[in-house]
Amino acid sequence: MKRHTRRTKHIATVGACLGLAVTGVGGLQAQSNPASSDDKIKQLEKQNQDLQKRLDTLEAVAQKEGLLPSGKGGDPPVSALTDVSLSGFVTTSYFHDSSEPPGPGHISPGYLWNRVNDSFSINKFKLTLASPPVERSGDKFDVAYRVSLIAGQDAPIVNSKAAVIGFDYLREAYLEMNIPIGTGLNVRAGELISLLNYESGDGGAANINFSQGFQWFFTGNGPAAGIQLGYTFCDWLDVKLRVQNGLYAGPVDNNSSKTVVGAIDIKPTDKLWFNVLFFGGREDAFVQSLWGASLLGGWQATDQLSFGTELDYFDFHNPGAVVPGGSNPVWSAGLWTAYDFTKQVGLGLRTEFLSDHSGVDVSGGALGFLNPPGTGQDLTSVALTLNYKPVPRLKIQPEIRFDHTSWSGGFVAGKQNRVIFGAGASYIF
Repeated sequence: MKRHTRRTKHIATVGACLGLAVTGVGGLQAQSNPASSDDKIKQLEKQNQDLQKRLDTLEAVAQKEGLLPSGKGGDPPVSALTDVSLSGFVTTSYFHDSSEPPGPGHISPGYLWNRVNDSFSINKFKLTLASPPVERSGDKFDVAYRVSLIAGQDAPIVNSKAAVIGFDYLREAYLEMNIPIGTGLNVRAGELISLLNYESGDGGAANINFSQGFQWFFTGNGPAAGIQLGYTFCDWLDVKLRVQNGLYAGPVDNNSSKTVVGAIDIKPTDKLWFNVLFFGGREDAFVQSLWGASLLGGWQATDQLSFGTELDYFDFHNPGAVVPGGSNPVWSAGLWTAYDFTKQVGLGLRTEFLSDHSGVDVSGGALGFLNPPGTGQDLTSVALTLNYKPVPRLKIQPEIRFDHTSWSGGFVAGKQNRVIFGAGASYIF
């Protein structure tokens, strides 16, 4: 029903009610002046009819100019915007690296999200437009969408293939559908966020630590274009299967090879969850093929104390002529511990270890690491973060972090240890 039609009928109803009211009053006065009462009723009815004609004329003009849809039962032209949610955040920070990375650039190798030493940084501005997610059911077809954009210093790393023209600021963009099969088959198609990472690429705005762990980048992956099928068997069991343009190809592939990612999501209780993931396929990017598996998990031990974990195993394979050739395993383990003293104050602790003995992954300039391919290293990191929320939408995160590399060449100039400290702040809307 059109809004103006409803208004017209409402006015007509009001007019009719007024007419009845006048009729009632006229009935009380009928004995003294019946002719006068009839004249007033006729006058009121005429005014009501004139008003109805004017509204009909205005509605016809609005339809002709495209301000209202023509025909009966049409939706208003802005109905698609009525349920759209707008959200995002702004993050800024300042950090110091004790290893004093030299110029040009003063880049701290492997450190995310404030890579430029002693620099005020606008890390991220994120904007998300989304319709309500689809209702999963076996009864009806439903459709939705989600689009996220990120700009700022971190955008080239967060937005997979941000250098590709047309995808500079795109973080994710996908269509979501519910197909009424069984309990409802969930289908997503477009640029999709990774399933492999425990930490969110949104950094401190979403995570208990401000900086990002080594695992997020080196034994995880960025967003990539593909299609995903998801099915919920029951409250505690959900499965996903995704086919995408390689694990590191991003929105535009440079070959016809594809990678398959699968996930089994299990939630035994409302306080415990874990996801078992497998992935593999021909890459033809910096490696010929890649296979592996991951385990992600979380446990809300008490109302204040929580734990999270990520265990990864990657097997990078290259032809024999490539350095390093053959099969090259990389594995990592991470543990997150969070404790909230109050709703405003909490602590976040991350400990992680990553092993790349052949230098197939953490080498060759990746995030600034100096060791050449074929020269491996182990990475150890501990980060302690204070999470302070003086008001609900503001998150301030002072953080101190210790990193160690087993490679004698070190992070910079032979320094195998470094301490990075500073603070970041996020406004979330």
